[in-house]
Amino acid sequence: MFKVLARWVDRYLGHEEAVLLALLAAAALALLVWLGGVLAPFFAALIIAFLLEGAVARLARLGLPRLASVMVVFVLFLGSFVLALVGLVPLVVRQAANLAAQLPALIRQLQQSVALLPQHYPEIISEAQLKALVGYVQGQAASIGEALLSFSVASLPGLASWVVYLVLVPIMVFFLLKDKEALMAAGARLLPSHRPVLDRIWHEMNLQMANYVRGKVLEILIVGAVSFVAFALLGLEYAALLALAVGLSVVVPYIGAAVVTVPVLAVGYLQWGLASPFWWLAGIYLLIQFLDGNVLVPLLFSEAVNLHPLTIILAVLVFGGIWGFWGVFFAIPLATLLKAVYNAWPRNEQSDPREPTP
Repeated sequence: MFKVLARWVDRYLGHEEAVLLALLAAAALALLVWLGGVLAPFFAALIIAFLLEGAVARLARLGLPRLASVMVVFVLFLGSFVLALVGLVPLVVRQAANLAAQLPALIRQLQQSVALLPQHYPEIISEAQLKALVGYVQGQAASIGEALLSFSVASLPGLASWVVYLVLVPIMVFFLLKDKEALMAAGARLLPSHRPVLDRIWHEMNLQMANYVRGKVLEILIVGAVSFVAFALLGLEYAALLALAVGLSVVVPYIGAAVVTVPVLAVGYLQWGLASPFWWLAGIYLLIQFLDGNVLVPLLFSEAVNLHPLTIILAVLVFGGIWGFWGVFFAIPLATLLKAVYNAWPRNEQSDPREPTP
């Protein structure tokens, strides 16, 4: 037993860079677990700066000085951020408030429609099954309502913190962009000068993360905007709220599209019944999902992440359970990082004396 463990340690931790990788992974995990909440604004600023770095680099390649490129991109970002706060957020909040106010009436209407199912489809669902289903849904709705109420009351003291974050995050984004080279040089001085494995992992993940994050943000914006225009043209109620949900659903591969289909079709059914606008809504929504998966994603993600679908789903479940929304958002690049680290991990490839030499 001890010989097996010793061989395993010698193989995977016998190289100095392997020990360094293990220490860095342990330090990063401890930092996220113990100081993740405190450092959340910094992580948000780091992500935003990472997204904007591509535009800054393009302007710099065109001959614009680095500082001027940062100023142009930062002003555009700040203007878009303020425009979203002034225009989009109030609209979504207003529609969410209207939906919350009308939710009891919508639930009663849905119950009346569901109550007719045993008459129309007795071979599929019985009265007893329907009563059990309705009771379960009512219980879940009550618990969700209590959770929303407790969340709204508990979040009131945190509003001041959010206001502070709205000021701090843009400031940190500006300095992360402006002083990128100096900050990266300072971080590199903390590491050994000879680090081929770390450099290989960094370059690979920098490309993968950049393609994924920027592509995913563009995908959210395009799918959300197209969905809003389609819903608004159809006259669907809560168009902005549902379009936001459809846009954010692309964050979770395979699962998000299936989950968000329920509220979209439910609102359409409660508004129109099974009339022709409902079927137009269903057809257009399915077309958006088809074009997203078969046209938009291949165009945006030219550097495809070579992960099995089961691996992606497991990564979403694990990282989402640990870090919530951001864990879901970064599930694929985090899984890719783990794969890159595993593939590049330095090993002592010494033959086991018990194994025949090939």
